[in-house]
Amino acid sequence: MKKIAIGVRDLPVRTKQPNQIDIEVGSRIRLQRHLKGISQVAFGEALGVTFQQVQKYEKGTNRVSASRLSDVARILGQPVSYFFGNEQGQHNVDQETGDVAQFVGSGEGLALNRYYTRITDARVRRKFLALVTTLADADLADSK
Repeated sequence: MKKIAIGVRDLPVRTKQPNQIDIEVGSRIRLQRHLKGISQVAFGEALGVTFQQVQKYEKGTNRVSASRLSDVARILGQPVSYFFGNEQGQHNVDQETGDVAQFVGSGEGLALNRYYTRITDARVRRKFLALVTTLADADLADSK
């Protein structure tokens, strides 16, 4: 961070790069939003902001105020502390949720979610889910 001299003290000047903490908070917001199946538009409406603002929060481009983070936590059903992790910087989630988070954040996970949400017929979606479940169960049985 650069510093600017103003009289007797120097103040840091904020650069255009997002802060790492803002990025982490944003990624946790995005993860929980995805896990809950909430679109950016719907999430923005619940928060009283535009979907563009939700995108900026999730990227860490814009900081989430304390009051807004309280609203985010309420909507997503998480404690505010979840968005910061614990002292070791780890998520306050169990292993299965951690595995889901890792997959959802991957290119394959994002693509699968993106295409799945394009299926408008609920019956087709249920059949697709049944297919994936069957394939996963067969793969698990084969690996034993």
